[in-house]
Amino acid sequence: MLHYVARRLLLMIPTLFIISLLVYMIINMPPGDCVTAQIDELLARGDVDALARAGELRALYGLDHSVWYRYVHWLGGVFRWDFGLSCQDTVPVKDLMGERLVLTIVMESCTIIFIWTVSFVIGVYAATHQYKLGDYAASFIGFLGLAIPNFLLALVLLYVGKVYFGVSIGGLMDPEFIEKPLSWPKVVSVAQHLVIPTIVIGTAGTAGMIRRLRANLLDELQKQYVVTGRAKGLSPLKLLVKYPLRHAINPFVADIGHLLPEVVSGSVIVSVVLSLPTMGPMLLTALKTQDVNLAATFLLFVAVLTVIGMLISDLLLAALDPRIRFGAAGEK
Repeated sequence: MLHYVARRLLLMIPTLFIISLLVYMIINMPPGDCVTAQIDELLARGDVDALARAGELRALYGLDHSVWYRYVHWLGGVFRWDFGLSCQDTVPVKDLMGERLVLTIVMESCTIIFIWTVSFVIGVYAATHQYKLGDYAASFIGFLGLAIPNFLLALVLLYVGKVYFGVSIGGLMDPEFIEKPLSWPKVVSVAQHLVIPTIVIGTAGTAGMIRRLRANLLDELQKQYVVTGRAKGLSPLKLLVKYPLRHAINPFVADIGHLLPEVVSGSVIVSVVLSLPTMGPMLLTALKTQDVNLAATFLLFVAVLTVIGMLISDLLLAALDPRIRFGAAGEK
């Protein structure tokens, strides 16, 4: 297993290198750059000296060099924890991300835990109570979650909260804690405000995983070894946990690596709708203004978490299912 893990870790290096190259080049593909957007904004405000400052701004952000030179310079800075300057307020990317990145990690972690917990409980219950009221309720929740876009659900909750309860559910903390240092009251405020975004973002992922877990578990419960276990007098709970459930959650565990990018992409528009101070709105603005350093850094961070998640899912699959062996194909 150590040989397998070492090989996977080594494969991560070229994988992340290719991802960073593709991300950086794709962001640079549209015509213009972040200075073009800034100059257009200054001209719209009536600043007659805006065009004269274009060359100075391009030199400041390194845009007077070729795209390959900028990519190599940015990639070299990644290893020094220096991601270059952002076109937003002309500050280093690492300083601009700051608390937003921490809040993003907290929110995405809570969302993933919510998806796993709710999907596991409802999926197992629906499979073990097939064609009963609970199964139909789980199916209804699944279809509803798949049909309703996250941003629409966020808008509905905003309206209901404001009109019927007189409260605003936007943001991730009370206004008095914004730009304040970390404290226990601030942590409590963030925890209270995390409930709505977690439910909104996790709804679609939960719906899909409920359907997959239910289908896989139903398939396992119909197999011969389950019938044999019942005939030998095994208790229903022991029979469920020891054999079919372990096999049925294989796709459930395999989704770990894919779940993170799905949650991140689903949270961008929701963060804008709910006014969440996370990386979602900042990433959207960076892509619109071609702030390459900021957008590429955040997407590279997501890629790192994704490949790590894929490795964790493979290790967990081997631990859950004895039929899976590392390097089995190479041993034949």
